[in-house]
Amino acid sequence: MSDIHTKYNEVEKLIDAEKFDEAITGLNEIVQEEESYVLGHLALARVYTKTGQHDLAIQHGEKACEIEPDDAFNFTALSVTYQRAWAGTQEQTYIAKAEDAMAHARMLESR
Repeated sequence: MSDIHTKYNEVEKLIDAEKFDEAITGLNEIVQEEESYVLGHLALARVYTKTGQHDLAIQHGEKACEIEPDDAFNFTALSVTYQRAWAGTQEQTYIAKAEDAMAHARMLESR
């Protein structure tokens, strides 16, 4: 197992223990080391969502889609991130973005 995967697995344990500040620090170190590490961006989106930092969650969700634009899962995860941002903020634009991301995921799945 590569070093980056080992670090990621350790951070997942922090997330499971709800040590979100420590997890954010570890995940940011991972994506600084390897910017194209999609799992790191997806995990940051998840943890930032859990901590109510929706703008940062969306940035990382969008980055995962940018890195792997042909992966339907990334767009599904982004849709969920937008939905949770809407739930946390009531910002209506997030609903349309969630629907667009889900439509994109379905389009990719149908290929």
